[in-house]
Amino acid sequence: MQNRRRFVSQTAALASAIAYPLVAGAQPKTVKVGVLHPVTGALAYSGQQCRLGALMAIEDINAAGGIKSLGGAKLEAVLGDAQSQPQAGAAEVEKMNEAGVSAIVGAFASAICLATTQAAAKYNLPHVVDVGVADQIVERGLKNTFRFGPGYKKSTEVAIANLLVLNKAAGSPAKTVMIIHEESLFGAGTAALLSRELPGYGFDVKEVVKHANPTRDFNNIVLRMKSVNPDIVIPANYYNEYALLVRTMQQQKVVPKAIFSVLGGAASSYKFVKEFPDAANGIIDCNHWFNPKDKRSQELRKRVEAKGQFFSYEVFMTYTAMWLLADAVERAKSMDRAAIVDALEKSSFSNHIMPYGPTKFVNGQNEGAQPLMTQVVKNDIKVIIPRDYREVDPIFPLKA
Repeated sequence: MQNRRRFVSQTAALASAIAYPLVAGAQPKTVKVGVLHPVTGALAYSGQQCRLGALMAIEDINAAGGIKSLGGAKLEAVLGDAQSQPQAGAAEVEKMNEAGVSAIVGAFASAICLATTQAAAKYNLPHVVDVGVADQIVERGLKNTFRFGPGYKKSTEVAIANLLVLNKAAGSPAKTVMIIHEESLFGAGTAALLSRELPGYGFDVKEVVKHANPTRDFNNIVLRMKSVNPDIVIPANYYNEYALLVRTMQQQKVVPKAIFSVLGGAASSYKFVKEFPDAANGIIDCNHWFNPKDKRSQELRKRVEAKGQFFSYEVFMTYTAMWLLADAVERAKSMDRAAIVDALEKSSFSNHIMPYGPTKFVNGQNEGAQPLMTQVVKNDIKVIIPRDYREVDPIFPLKA
């Protein structure tokens, strides 16, 4: 009899919970966010690093109380794999739209971002670009697209201006340049900008060499480099090719006055410095970099390394891009896409670990974003320019 009574009371309690799901203790809805990166294919390493940054940010945002204006709603990741192909990225956006995401963060490579932002625009789906540097991404008038970091025009301008300053301070020893770039939108666009701008600053661009993705052998390109004998080599390529190119230069004993990168795929990478310390030594890079004077960036680095991963630009760029989005959802007080787009447009997000100051979007580009100049010194990566963030003085040229 007692068991029957217990069963009846439990059933009644369950029925009442189903009838009144909004009683205290019920969880607010989750905010679905698309996390879209190339986690397989040629760009898999970078894509996985981006995903790590996104998931760590979601974990931190949820641990800090979620979206408070939505009753503490938690962010929920809807994961997508762009397979290192623009068309695969666009197909994932279609799936994410069907899954009811409120926004997307991604998709690392410029060519993929170009496709994913366009696909998301059909549904007015807010798309925060984490890394993709091609300026075409934000120059097409897409209202749904917001890039937190700097594009390649800004990065190239900063790099060339600083190269001129470094060279003048050293007595102008460097006069000739060779550019080696990967064939996609990022490498080709960066190389075109460099070869157009450098002559105006007194540098003679001897050669611009394009290579495929992936490239497994740089021997012929480095032999060509030997005969051209440039003072400065500028690589513009992704991690694997960058590392292989510089190692091949080392093996063939090609030592220019400087290896000077703009958005170099491995130049500002702790992984590269650890795996190939001799090849990496002295490389200068103009790239995405965290504020070294912000304690939170060092804490995040420790947490990433505790997971057995490297604190690469992909990790912290996607981490901060996710916080930017969470800030917009908080202010939108809504999961509605149009409300989130509006909140992103008006963003002044400044509670981040980047050397940017408050966010200000003009046509989807954060005007406050800037790259930093780093150099590999004593098996570590240090900021050399600008002075506000400087950790060590630059060494230029490497070879007298």
